[in-house]
Amino acid sequence: MNAGKKILLVEDDVFVSDVYQTKLKQEGFEVISAENGSEAMKKLETVVPDIILLDIIMPYMDGKEVLARLKESEKWKNIPVIILTNLSQRDDVEEILQKGADDYLIKSHFTPSEVVEKIKAVLDKTSNK
Repeated sequence: MNAGKKILLVEDDVFVSDVYQTKLKQEGFEVISAENGSEAMKKLETVVPDIILLDIIMPYMDGKEVLARLKESEKWKNIPVIILTNLSQRDDVEEILQKGADDYLIKSHFTPSEVVEKIKAVLDKTSNK
């Protein structure tokens, strides 16, 4: 089911990125990684992923700006975005969801396996639209 599904993982913490890349690849996903928002936007010029896993606090371009650019673009606005961050303030969560994120996960509250289940749920929901 996941074979061939592309995930753009945008995460500046190398350890966290490695953990998620390993888990996602074990689940059959193709993973494209970016260490910050600027790198993610460059990769989107050549690859259109099935879903984006996006951190908020990153250097050069944060996740909020990436999300805003995605949702403004005809090419990218329909790509589902799951926020995966340590930012847990209610105001931040509400703002991000209002701006079009499909889900908001706080890293410390979810295991990589639980994140994979959330990804599958969002992909199932968007493929049934």
